[in-house]
Amino acid sequence: MNTTHLAIDLGATSGRAILASYDGLNIESKEISRFKYPMLPISGHLFWNLPLIYEEIIKSMTLAAEMLKESGRQLDSIGIDSWGCDVAFFYKDGSLAGLPYCYRDPHTQNAAEIYCEAYGKEKLYASTGIQFMDFNTIFQLHTLRRHNASVIDAADKILFIPDALAYMLTGNAVTEFTVASTSQMLNLSTGDFDTDILQNLGLSRTKFGKMVQPGERIGILTPDLQRITGLGEIPVIAVAGHDTASAVVGIPSPDSDYAYLSCGTWALLGIEADEFNVSADALNYNFTNEGGINGTTRFLKNICGMWIFERVRKELGLEDVNVGELVASCHDSACETLINPDDSSFANPESMTEAIRSYCLSHSLTPPVSSADYVRVIFISLAARIAEVLATLRSISSKDIKRLHVIGGGSKNEHLMKMIAQATGLTVVAGPAECTALGNILVQIGAADASCTPERLRQISIESCNTKTFKP
Repeated sequence: MNTTHLAIDLGATSGRAILASYDGLNIESKEISRFKYPMLPISGHLFWNLPLIYEEIIKSMTLAAEMLKESGRQLDSIGIDSWGCDVAFFYKDGSLAGLPYCYRDPHTQNAAEIYCEAYGKEKLYASTGIQFMDFNTIFQLHTLRRHNASVIDAADKILFIPDALAYMLTGNAVTEFTVASTSQMLNLSTGDFDTDILQNLGLSRTKFGKMVQPGERIGILTPDLQRITGLGEIPVIAVAGHDTASAVVGIPSPDSDYAYLSCGTWALLGIEADEFNVSADALNYNFTNEGGINGTTRFLKNICGMWIFERVRKELGLEDVNVGELVASCHDSACETLINPDDSSFANPESMTEAIRSYCLSHSLTPPVSSADYVRVIFISLAARIAEVLATLRSISSKDIKRLHVIGGGSKNEHLMKMIAQATGLTVVAGPAECTALGNILVQIGAADASCTPERLRQISIESCNTKTFKP
């Protein structure tokens, strides 16, 4: 079968639209637009400009319609994936109730500790299996409740970012399982929102859309959008709405004997498992059990990824310098200082270079001086942290891990891949960089062709992309 799909892939502060065609054997894709939506600082808070993102998606759909008309093809479906945890609020008339808070907003500082003092950390982990991070949806909503924010009760609907955008496109409100699983509000046993947690937050289940799984149809474009874009009655498919879940779908592996590292702003290191793990060790090391496709669990841990590097790069005025050249400059530095990339001081400081310097001084470490020093410290520290978390993962799971698949933008950084191979002692298979969009497209293909088994989708991935291998 021949089908055409549009993947909207939204990352932290930037998004892209990928137009893909599938000929029954492999996928050919083309990035047709890329857009930015920086965090908006307003009145001491950080927000996402959701109307801007929505506008960019409409532009991308319009461009796709024009391109397809020229080639005589027709679009079969649209899918949206994004980062997790953050939510948008809507009034009963369907209008947006303010801008969504950004997960880096400081108002949730210590929010996990505050919530768990009353609810119980062990109880919450046993129910949800999700790692404790201050910006998890449960703590964002609890923070708003503690601060008496009117929007939490005024809103008729509370939707995760990809679901919010799908609602704006179709008028149908759903909650996609994989992105909802990042909230720390889903019960592991039921796969739906935990009634005790909702009651504790003073929220009704009716505020959230019906739970849907990847591959389910959400609805078709509204008549207005059909007219504006020229696309017609195109279905919007619930893909694996959390970007990491989509990325895992796209991993081009012939077997399951691997761990994955989705390396972008965040570096998410984990395995695809058949069962969740809420053991004492998993809780102690703060691992998470997020939803995957076909009943699988993404057992993983969040690590600070390229966030520190990109902030330092901007502060040092090196944004126009090729990333490969910057990382290669590591060899011009002899600085062997290791920082913990996951230290809270690096979450969103005013100056990342000063945060690194202060961390070093407070830990009796030699601070970096030159640009090469900073780049070297960041990447050897990231590689060391990945190796540390991987060792922990191997100790608390039964998975036989024979190699590490690195996907996402960081996989293009060959110097970093070599560092990771050396630090972990594992063969690193790098690529594809656009694995999230690939996974998004694969779920759309599966929705269009029920005969496409998970094994077949993985084979399509293998046949549709190139990888590069790095030995330790």
